[in-house]
Amino acid sequence: MRSLLLIALFILVNCTPKPQTEVEEWQTQAENVTIIRDDFGVPHIYGETDADAVFGLLYAQCEDDFNRVEQNYIWATGRLAEVEGEAALYSDLRAQLFMTEKEAIANYEKSPEWLKKLCDAFADGINYYLYTHPEVKPKLLTRFEPWMPMYFSEGSIGGDIERISVAKIKAFYEGGRELPEMEALKQEKEKEMAEPQGSNGIAIAGKLTESGNTMLLINPHTSFYFRGEVHVVSEEGLNAYGAVTWGQFFVYQGFNEKTGWMHTSTYTDVMDEFKETIVKNGDNLFYHYGEELRLVGSKEVALKYKNGDGVKEKTFPMYRTHHGPITHSVDGQWTASAMMWEPVKALEQSFIRTKQSGYDGFRKMMDIRTNSSNNTVYADAEGNIAYFHGNFIPKRDTNFDFTQPVDGNNPLTDWKGLHTVDENILVLNPENGWIQNCNSTPYTSASENSPKRGDYPKYMSRDEENFRGVHAIELLSAKREKGYSLDNLIALAHDPYLPAFKVLIPGLIKAYDQAPISKLQAPIEVLRNWDFKTSKESVAMTLSHYYGTLCLIYESKEDRSFKSPMEKIVFYGKESPDKEKLMHFRHAIEKLEADFGTWQMPWGEVNRYQRLNGDIRQAFDDSKPSIPIGFASGRWGALAAYGARYNNGTKKIYGTRGNSFVAAVEFGDKVKAKTILAGGQSGDPNSPHFDDQIQKYADVQWKDAAFYKEDVLKRAVKMYKPGE
Repeated sequence: MRSLLLIALFILVNCTPKPQTEVEEWQTQAENVTIIRDDFGVPHIYGETDADAVFGLLYAQCEDDFNRVEQNYIWATGRLAEVEGEAALYSDLRAQLFMTEKEAIANYEKSPEWLKKLCDAFADGINYYLYTHPEVKPKLLTRFEPWMPMYFSEGSIGGDIERISVAKIKAFYEGGRELPEMEALKQEKEKEMAEPQGSNGIAIAGKLTESGNTMLLINPHTSFYFRGEVHVVSEEGLNAYGAVTWGQFFVYQGFNEKTGWMHTSTYTDVMDEFKETIVKNGDNLFYHYGEELRLVGSKEVALKYKNGDGVKEKTFPMYRTHHGPITHSVDGQWTASAMMWEPVKALEQSFIRTKQSGYDGFRKMMDIRTNSSNNTVYADAEGNIAYFHGNFIPKRDTNFDFTQPVDGNNPLTDWKGLHTVDENILVLNPENGWIQNCNSTPYTSASENSPKRGDYPKYMSRDEENFRGVHAIELLSAKREKGYSLDNLIALAHDPYLPAFKVLIPGLIKAYDQAPISKLQAPIEVLRNWDFKTSKESVAMTLSHYYGTLCLIYESKEDRSFKSPMEKIVFYGKESPDKEKLMHFRHAIEKLEADFGTWQMPWGEVNRYQRLNGDIRQAFDDSKPSIPIGFASGRWGALAAYGARYNNGTKKIYGTRGNSFVAAVEFGDKVKAKTILAGGQSGDPNSPHFDDQIQKYADVQWKDAAFYKEDVLKRAVKMYKPGE
C-alpha cells in the first residue's frame, strides 16, 4: 500500500507543471497578441482579452517611442530630478504631495480585479519590450510597475496637477514664503503669451450630412508628437481607434464602431484654494476648522536628484488638511489646493468609455464623474450628438467667490459633494443639428439651442468666448447647398479665415490713414487688400502675425486687466492709441527686414515645420530642411491651429503645438474615418514613419483609417507577435 502511495505521489509531482518564470509568462501572453502595422505604421493590436490587447498596446507604443513613454512616467511619479537635476525637485515634490508611491500601490491593490489585470498587462507589455530590446537604454526606469498608471488616471498628461504652480511650491517649502510679486506677474505674462492650449470638437447630426449619418470632428490641440495613433481590439468587446497618450492603456480621443468622443479642455472651476489658519501646540501643528482644531497631516519625503555624475538626496516635509495638500502661501496663510484625485475611479472611467455602444451606456459612464479637466463632444451610430460641459464639478456655496482663495476655517466653504451629470451643463440632439466647443463658453455651443447662462451656477463655466469659437459658429451657421461629407468637414476644420485679424487690422489701417507714414504705405496697402485668410503665399498673413504678436506682448499705458485674450485683441484693435498701433507695425516691418532683408515674406517662407530628431524638446535650425505650413495660430481664430515656440534662436517660426492627431469620423452601418498626424507615428528618425505624414498634413490630404480587419489586412505591411 505504501509503495502504491509513493508511486502515486511520484506521478503527481512529476505531472504537476512547473511554475512559469516571469519571462515565460510574458512569452505566453505575447502568443495571444497580434500586431499589424499598416502602410503608415499605425499599430492595429489584436488580443484575446482586454489585458492581452493592453499588453500589445504598450509593447507597440514602446516600439514607436519608448523615450516618451518613459519620460511621462518619470515626470508623473515624481522622479524627474533624478534625470534633470535639482531644478526639477519641486515638480517631483508636487507629484508626491498628491500621491506617494505607497499610496499609488494602495490604490492599485484596492482596484477591481479587471482593472488590476489591465494594470498588470500595462507593466508586463513595457517590461517585455525592454527584455526583448536590450539595446534600449532607459534614462531611469528599467522596470515598470502596475501601480504606475494610478499617476496617469484621468487621461490628459499633466491634467489638473499642472495647474499647481511649481514656483509657488518652491517658495513655500523652501522658506514658508509667497512667490514674489514680480515673479508671479512674469509667470502670468508667460502664460498669457503661450500658444492657446485647447482643442476643437464638432458633432454634426445626420439631418445635416449627405449620408444621413452623424459625424464627429476630433481635433485636439497638443504639443506635437504628444500622442500616437493606435487601434486596439480584443475578443471581450474592445475595438477602439484613436489617439493614446504615450504610456496610457486606453484610447483617449477616438471612436469605436458605434460611438466617438472628443475632449476639449474645460474652464469649469474644478480646483479651489483654501487658506488655512495654522497654530502650533508643542510639536504638533493644527488648523482651525469652525469651532475645532484639527491636526495638520504631516510626513517627510526624501527626493533624489542628479548632481554631476552622482546622485544627492533632499528631504522635504509635506503638509495637508482635509481640503488637500498645502501647496503655497496666500496673504501669509498656508493654502491647500483641492482637486479631483480618485485615481482608481478615473482609470475605470477612461477605459470603460472606450467600450460603449450607444448614448445610454456612454451617459451611464459619465456618472463616474472623474473626467475633471475636460468637456466631451460626442456622436454615435444611433444618430445622437451630445455635449457634456465638464464632468467632475463640486457643489459649492455661491455666497463665496471660489475664483479666489477662500477661508478654509469656515465649514461653509467646503465642497458639498458633486453635481450629477443631469445638473451639469448638457446638450443633447439640439434642433440646429450641430454642436461645437473650442474651449469657449458652453452658452454658444448649439446656436439658439445652447444652454442658458441663468440656469447654472457661475462656477460651472467661465463663460468666455474665443476667436476659434467665433469662427466655428460662423461656419456651422452658414447655409449649405448640400450636406456634410467627411471631406468637407475636414475642409471646414481647415477654413483659412482668421476672425481676430478682422478685429485687429482695420484699426491699424484707420490709424495709418489719420497719420500716413511713407515707409509704411506699401505694407499697409497689402493689408488693406487682404481677405483675412491665411495661406503659404500670403504676405499679409506674415505682416499680421508679427504685428499682432507685438501688440499682445506690449504693455500699453492704456492697458488694463483683461478677462480673456480675445478681449485684449479687441482692445488693441479698437481702443489702443493710434500712435501705439503704428509703432507696433513699424517694429514688425523692422523685425522682418532685419531677419530676412525684406518685409515681403510669404507666410510659408516664415512659418515652417521641422523635425530633426526624436528629442522631446525639439531643436530647430534655419540652415536645415523644413517645409512651409499655411496654417496659423489658434489665438487668431484658426481652427487648424499651428502654434510655435519663440525662444529657439532662429529667425523662422517652427511649429511645436496645435493640430497633432486629428480625425473626422462618420457613424452609420459601418464607421468610416480619416485621420492625420503631425510628422508621423514613430519617434525614431531612422523609421520610414518618422515624418511620412507631414506633407499630407500640410496639404490637408488626410489618410483613410483602416478600422475593419479586412481593410487592415489589405494595408498590412508587417504582422507579428510581441517579441518576434
